[in-house]
Amino acid sequence: MKVSEPRADATPASRWLDWLHNLEDALLALILISMVLLASSQVIMRNLFDSGFTWGDPLLRLLVLWLGLMGAMVATRVDRHITIDALLRVLPSGLQHASRIFTKLATALVCGILAWQSVRLVLIDYDYQDMVINHLPVWVGDLILPVAFGVMTLRLLLQAAMLFKGRT
Repeated sequence: MKVSEPRADATPASRWLDWLHNLEDALLALILISMVLLASSQVIMRNLFDSGFTWGDPLLRLLVLWLGLMGAMVATRVDRHITIDALLRVLPSGLQHASRIFTKLATALVCGILAWQSVRLVLIDYDYQDMVINHLPVWVGDLILPVAFGVMTLRLLLQAAMLFKGRT
């Protein structure tokens, strides 16, 4: 995890954005470390003591969801999502640029739809009041869905706007 140093010429907005990026990176690292420690302790406890945490496996499944979606948020932030660029390689440069903008906008549309449907899922889960782990409601675990897809939507729209303005 790389922590960004404040730049001397940074605006308040860019400092705020750097702080949010550092928080995002720290949460991602914390989730990964928690998963490794919990999974290791579960294996050790099962093999050596024939026991384990009853909440360990459901929490690990939830952490996998959070890790994957937070990783997707970071991949969108640094523009490193997996892409299939076979068509881009044969297009003229002007069409390559337009294709990149179109791809960003189409992906933003899909993420926006997923964010909206995720909000609906969280509201349904809230109404049902099911628990995922002991006293942790399912809707709390599902909150990462609308947050991640919403953040990815905004980032993709900003990237498309930057491409449109000619900044890469």
